[in-house]
Amino acid sequence: MALHLIKLCVGCDSIQDLEAWIVERRRMPGGSPTEHIHTTRMVPKRGDALLDGGSLYWVIKGQLACRQRLLDVRPFTDGEGIGRCRLVLEPVVMPVRPRPYRPFQGWRYLEPDDAPPDLGSEAADVSVLPETMRRELVALGLL
Repeated sequence: MALHLIKLCVGCDSIQDLEAWIVERRRMPGGSPTEHIHTTRMVPKRGDALLDGGSLYWVIKGQLACRQRLLDVRPFTDGEGIGRCRLVLEPVVMPVRPRPYRPFQGWRYLEPDDAPPDLGSEAADVSVLPETMRRELVALGLL
């Protein structure tokens, strides 16, 4: 059974901001057209379960908003001798049913039963709404 990670998406105000950032990173020298790399300080100890269909769920502006499928977990040591980890992500962002989430540091494991469902066909309808309106609808329990 797949295990997931959850992480704050610092610096992004919307799913569209995250998607634009991913496109920009992939165009940089050394960027990959098939992968998106996110570097963290800690290495997940449950890497095998994460790679069994797991995703990284992003919290944007206090709401669990979207996910990217995890492709690989690559530990490494940086130039200063500090152990770090590259989370290799599929560059496709999948909106999920939004729900409030409090801030935290680093990343957390997210059990499959606690993961929100993808929006699927609902995503097209929801994605045309302005981000502020979508957040207000979620806060009111209407979305």
